[in-house]
Amino acid sequence: MTPALVRQHVRHTATVPDTEPHARARDWSEIQERMLIPLYEAVYARLDVGSGTRLLALGCGSGLALLLAAARGATVTGVDSSRPERLALARRRLLPEPWDTPTRATARIVDGSPRDAATPGSPAFTVVTAFEPIGCLAGDSEGLSGLLAAATPLAEKGAPVVLAGWGPPERCATSSVLRVATKLADPLRSPGSWRPALRDDLEEVAQRAGLRPDGSGRVACPFGYADLDSAVRGLLSTGLFDAAVAATDRNQVDKELAEALHVHQRPDGTVWMPNVFRYLIARTP
Repeated sequence: MTPALVRQHVRHTATVPDTEPHARARDWSEIQERMLIPLYEAVYARLDVGSGTRLLALGCGSGLALLLAAARGATVTGVDSSRPERLALARRRLLPEPWDTPTRATARIVDGSPRDAATPGSPAFTVVTAFEPIGCLAGDSEGLSGLLAAATPLAEKGAPVVLAGWGPPERCATSSVLRVATKLADPLRSPGSWRPALRDDLEEVAQRAGLRPDGSGRVACPFGYADLDSAVRGLLSTGLFDAAVAATDRNQVDKELAEALHVHQRPDGTVWMPNVFRYLIARTP
């Protein structure tokens, strides 16, 4: 797939009913997901992802990271079981038309667990990714260890497994905005409330999954938005404010989120927040 086609597919989204889950999935794919492109590209360059790569993406969401890997020539399989609306967009991005056989031959989208991605007689995966950043919500890594344990037997011995997380709060301008989530949610009754990322979040997950750390890196991923409304919609689509919405209401969260974003708004109306994300490369036993 050429870079031009990648840009075309990044812009392509489904026409869906304007219900809350569908609207949030659309906001994620159209506004927020592209903020992590530098992270995806840095990892793919470091691991030399290309035509010989068989990549398994855990929590693939709407599939932008898969699309970028496929553009490099990789054979990709995306797995997700928690967000059907995002997964529907991933199918449209990577499996756009029945006659697009070259893309379909190198991409699979699976609604289920990593075990559902296994096909009899298929070669083992050479790279496993879990790109959804952890370390920003209380308990956000609890389910990841199970996914990694299920995915490890499907990968080659010593295959790289990539975990991603938020960088230090002092290096992430968005941290000040994310504190709105903690302010509005009751931490004692909202286990999904925001917390600052910790230094060893990724290493602890890898250790619980029986993986061997083998390098890490940091990548600048600035969050840039056309206007305040886009910034609010994009950030809400991450799910990081769900506990706050449940504890108060959507209008209250929208209002306080917009107020927190004002300090990051430029004279031309755009919103810009420099951030650093971290990735860990671990190896399967």
